Amino acid sequence: MVMDTLQIRMNRQLVKIVDSLVKTGVYANRADVIRDAVRRFVWEKEVGSMPYKGNSVEMVRKVREKLSKEKVDLKRINNL
Repeated sequence: MVMDTLQIRMNRQLVKIVDSLVKTGVYANRADVIRDAVRRFVWEKEVGSMPYKGNSVEMVRKVREKLSKEKVDLKRINNL
């Protein structure tokens, strides 16, 4: 897959957090952290998030029912 290159600026505190995620092995490098953060942001905007307010099983059922009625291109989101 061909990827475009972006240059971003971040404050020191965010860079420290990113570097900590890499140092502890959660991510392989800074780019992986940023890509995952963007994917999660897009996912939340496209599909939404589920705030915890009690019975998570029931919440998942409701979300699945809602998604079954909507056209959500999960493949496109997963390929971001």
